[in-house]
Amino acid sequence: MKSTNSLAAAYLLDWAAGDPEWIPHPVRLIGAGTQAGEKFLRRFGKNPRYEVVSGGLLAISVTIGSGLLTYWLIRKITHRSRGLGTAFEIALAATCLATRNLLDETSAVLAALERGDLNAAREKLSRIVGRDTDSLDEAEICRAVIETIAESLSDGIIAPLFYLAIGGVPLAMAYKAINTLDSMIGHMDDRYLYFGRVAARMDDAANYLPARLTALLICTATLLLEPPAVRPALTTWLSDGHKHASPNAGQPESAMAGALQVRLGGTNTYQGEVIHAPIMGEQFPEPSISSARRAWKRGVLVSLLGFAAAMLALRAFRHD
Repeated sequence: MKSTNSLAAAYLLDWAAGDPEWIPHPVRLIGAGTQAGEKFLRRFGKNPRYEVVSGGLLAISVTIGSGLLTYWLIRKITHRSRGLGTAFEIALAATCLATRNLLDETSAVLAALERGDLNAAREKLSRIVGRDTDSLDEAEICRAVIETIAESLSDGIIAPLFYLAIGGVPLAMAYKAINTLDSMIGHMDDRYLYFGRVAARMDDAANYLPARLTALLICTATLLLEPPAVRPALTTWLSDGHKHASPNAGQPESAMAGALQVRLGGTNTYQGEVIHAPIMGEQFPEPSISSARRAWKRGVLVSLLGFAAAMLALRAFRHD
């Protein structure tokens, strides 16, 4: 971002408006480009080496293209009108953040649980998770909510703030492209094992620091909200953060498990396929509605702490 004022405006805009479905989101354009590129590249070969190379070229092209296009648009509009260019930059920056959406969507699930409507909770949960939700019980729904909050704090809030602070909107949009590529083609199934390999590794690299910053901020928020719980937050993070197959996913999840002193991870199903995730905080009991609400409150504070850190970082290297 060009200034702390612009970053603050973008953060507040995300809190105020979120991502209304009727407004075209840049991620949709990134997704469409990824789909078109995959369809084109798959015409020319199917062997593992070709898929790794072609999938890698697609991932790199979409990422660089997203950053360069963002930079070009901001510069073009700013050249015509400085005020309009600043407004456009702020609006794009806000689309990189997801605090309002995360809090609204997870709160809706918890509200349904609190009124005893499991079917409504399952339906609302299906909007924000990839796992099958039709047969989840209350504890499993609470676990899914807590895991979603922990994961989304990292890739939906802290990581974009990190990249906005160090490289502005173009770098943050390049990060969103990497995140989108990973969600679309970075899978370990038969179709994407080779084609999505580079995209998955790019996502690992891009989230390495933000994931650990998120875990640290979860521990910091715990120190402020429930000081006695900071010790289990830190010890569970250090003992279980590496258990996940991903170098990053286990970082915020393990910290959150220790902060709430609940057990996360376990068996999930995705379109009928059973997947076993590592257990975080195995010594703790299953999550409850109360612990899920505490996770939600931590999400609010972690977002605010992340914003404050991004403002300090931006102020240290730039001047308004």
